[in-house]
Amino acid sequence: MCAAGHAKDTFLELKRKKIYRYLVFRIDEKKRKVVVEKTGDPAETFDDFTASLPGNDCRYAVYDFDFVTSDNCQKSKIFFIAWSPSSSRIRSKVLYATSKHGLREELDGIHYEIQATDPTEMDLEVLKDRAN
Repeated sequence: MCAAGHAKDTFLELKRKKIYRYLVFRIDEKKRKVVVEKTGDPAETFDDFTASLPGNDCRYAVYDFDFVTSDNCQKSKIFFIAWSPSSSRIRSKVLYATSKHGLREELDGIHYEIQATDPTEMDLEVLKDRAN
């Protein structure tokens, strides 16, 4: 399973132009491609991002995390999140787990990866801890 051309282009826009805060990807089984399901504007919050993930189905997501270091420097780190809630179907979990590596290789510039099965595994504190 590989990313559709639009998915890679959208990721590059997030990475280089900073025109998105986050991206949510889903697997289109008919096309056998990973496609962009949702984009988040730069003004959107982390809560907006987590609300965009379905509670009962798997997704991939990329989040551009801005933070200030202890030295008072503005930094940005890009997180790849493999969202696989406990309540999702087994078939969906397997499909997303087996397709993750291919997508990750296509999205060059990811700093950190998180595997999450519930929101507490990817809350803002987890991102802060990983980024510092």
